[in-house]
Amino acid sequence: MLVPLTVRDFLDRAAHVYPDRIAVVDEPDQPAPGLGTLTFAQVAARARAQAARLDRLGVPVGGRVAVISQNSARLLVSFFGVSGWGRVLVPVNFRLALPEIRYIVEHCGADVVYVDPALEHVLEHLTATHKFVLGADDDLYLDGVEPAAWADPDENATATINYTSGTTARPKGVQLTHRNIWLNATVFGLHMGVHEDDVYLHTLPMFHCNGWGMPYITTAMGVPQIVLRQVDGAEILRRVERHGVTLLCAAPAVINAVLDAAATWDGPIPGRDRVRIVVAGAPPPTRTIARVGEVLGWQFNQIYGLTETTPILTVNRDRAEWAGLPAEERARRLSRAGVPALGVSVRVDADGEVLARGNHVLEGYWEQPEATAAAITDGWFHTGDGGTIDAEGYVVISDRKKDVIISGGENVSSIEVEDALTSHPAVREAAVIGTPDEKWGELVTALVVTDGSGVTAEELVTHCRTFLAGYKIPRRIEFRTELARTATGKLQKFKLRESFGNGQ
Repeated sequence: MLVPLTVRDFLDRAAHVYPDRIAVVDEPDQPAPGLGTLTFAQVAARARAQAARLDRLGVPVGGRVAVISQNSARLLVSFFGVSGWGRVLVPVNFRLALPEIRYIVEHCGADVVYVDPALEHVLEHLTATHKFVLGADDDLYLDGVEPAAWADPDENATATINYTSGTTARPKGVQLTHRNIWLNATVFGLHMGVHEDDVYLHTLPMFHCNGWGMPYITTAMGVPQIVLRQVDGAEILRRVERHGVTLLCAAPAVINAVLDAAATWDGPIPGRDRVRIVVAGAPPPTRTIARVGEVLGWQFNQIYGLTETTPILTVNRDRAEWAGLPAEERARRLSRAGVPALGVSVRVDADGEVLARGNHVLEGYWEQPEATAAAITDGWFHTGDGGTIDAEGYVVISDRKKDVIISGGENVSSIEVEDALTSHPAVREAAVIGTPDEKWGELVTALVVTDGSGVTAEELVTHCRTFLAGYKIPRRIEFRTELARTATGKLQKFKLRESFGNGQ
């Protein structure tokens, strides 16, 4: 028997098994009234009402529906109300500039656009036929009307189009199928031990690769989901305490915000020995990993993947075999990208690029067959990341291929240099890039954000000498108040390089 895997499966199970359980606690501080607390039965009813409204608007199966929103219960419902009845959800990064938003809406050919109330002003510039403001205009629901059934469910149909974060170039539309999403969410949930006693906090933007799949698996397992609209370290700690949160996902920058807040927190840190945090987006410094355990008492987990891989490729968790190791050594081992997730194969080619294959790899790039053909060759997806596989079978990411610095003929991993810099107690963030140099070709240049204690460039160079070979030590260090990042915390190194005359 072959039954198509679709995203509706996650909601259908929740509504059947946990109808009266709290499904979502909406963000209370929004420009328009939130939805408050909804049960799984109420989420399912809203998803049906949304699908019925799309029927009435004439949006066909396969039609695209764009949502430009910060985290909200309405966005969460849309994961099911749109894709669950065969249409294609396009979650858009709300922090993009208007020309970028307009490009995505036009490129995907969206029939309908929903926007956050704070972004109502962008609607007049968008060409979609139907446009709604979430919360301010709830005409997007048609209550009491049963939506038309998806006549021929297809697990290989596109469920979402997720546009890449644009760290290097104009975003591409990543087509993720129902099968991609279903298996990614299930495998992620298996590796992270998601269960019905969990409480999940949405610190990760839901638009980003569909919240890594967490909205799906937590729904299926009856996990209450706490919506956080704006990342703030102290507020994260407050919500962990208030709601009994046990699980959250975050980029390294979010961890740093929580660690900063913990330094002035009055009383025991909430969630100690209870919270599991899953980190991705960039390999965090080993010092940061160690502090998660020492300061917060939270369990650190890391995954590696890309939007194109839905995203999970590898997973790294603390192991019983490491129990007797010093904290710093365990942190070093956890800094690796991890071992392949169930059903995923990973290898490194002769050029040092990480390749992957599995059920999570994208169907293709929307309306860009040439880009698809370049990314998937001979049955392997090219990640664009340089790396190695160590003796224990763990993938270690050395750098984005385009971010490797070639100085004096030697390859320098910016990640390695950043790790050395951030091990200094005065360094909060560091970005290492190559800048043009007549003698060396590229100069190892560090852009550093400090804690304001007055550390000097000379002190940081001396510190790095204890960790790095001479050719890897930054020859130039500049202090900054902040570093350019995407909405999900990834460093935008092409922007950092632009000021030195060697941008994208």
